[in-house]
Amino acid sequence: MSWVNPRRAAIGVAIVLLATLPVWVGNPYYINVSSQILLFAVFALALNVLVGYGGLVSLGHASLFAMAGYTGALMLDAGHGHFVAILAALVVTLATSAVFAVLALRSTGIGFLMITLALGQIVWGIAYRWSALTNGDNGVNVTTRPAPFGISLAGADYFYYATLVIFLIAVVTMAVFVRSPFGAALRGTRDQARRMNALGYNVWLIRFLAFLFSGFWSGVAGLLFIYYNQFISPQVSALTTSAEALLMVISGGTATLLGPIFGAAIVVIMKNVVSAYIERWNLVLGVIFVLIISFMPEGLVPGSVRLWRTAWRKLSR
Repeated sequence: MSWVNPRRAAIGVAIVLLATLPVWVGNPYYINVSSQILLFAVFALALNVLVGYGGLVSLGHASLFAMAGYTGALMLDAGHGHFVAILAALVVTLATSAVFAVLALRSTGIGFLMITLALGQIVWGIAYRWSALTNGDNGVNVTTRPAPFGISLAGADYFYYATLVIFLIAVVTMAVFVRSPFGAALRGTRDQARRMNALGYNVWLIRFLAFLFSGFWSGVAGLLFIYYNQFISPQVSALTTSAEALLMVISGGTATLLGPIFGAAIVVIMKNVVSAYIERWNLVLGVIFVLIISFMPEGLVPGSVRLWRTAWRKLSR
């Protein structure tokens, strides 16, 4: 008889390790890198709602990520408080997500991808050219971080814990979403859209609401990003940011909760840690992705589980 559920035990160990990370890491630089991993994991999880569960590949999510960042930064620059800035950023991001969804959901497949790509480029062009509002390449500075319950987030440790709390809320929310009837309906639109229509489901509305949900968490990640960097520029809304987020999802494993998290960890570690030792880190990252796609086409997490089960069966025999 098994007294401990392996999955629950693994989740408990992971939470303990994350909660104590500043203690056993110590170095503020690596604590900041961990904060980056968590905030980009939230972004990747948000994109995975569309890519993994909705079957809609987007190359414009960086614009939603940047929209929240710019709105929050500009509101703070105008003298508003953090609460008002955060609320305004999320409202603007949801409104932008609604507009994007109405335009992009006119098509699926490659059409959806191209429309989101075009919308993302429009937002990037506005951020780059409308210098009177966005300050162009000079960007917008964020001079302070919020202090929830009187706790300053200026230090690496406290900001990490704040990011961790939001990350855990995002993971729990995603888990509830995936296991809900709405999540099942979204997967149904991915696999059999015509059959779902025939059964009386409003496929367009299901995808629209999923887009809003994805946009909301993209906005949360964008706010974490500006508070982490205390700066935002048009580069944040560029195609490369959307492509990196998509790589995080695909490499880790679509339609999984752990996949985007591991994918985010790989990209952030390569950009911030490995790049300090290897000049051609982009080449190494490309090789890693090619190996994952070649040997684990379903993604790193599902592929690792598959290989582990295969090896366990062979050993059992």
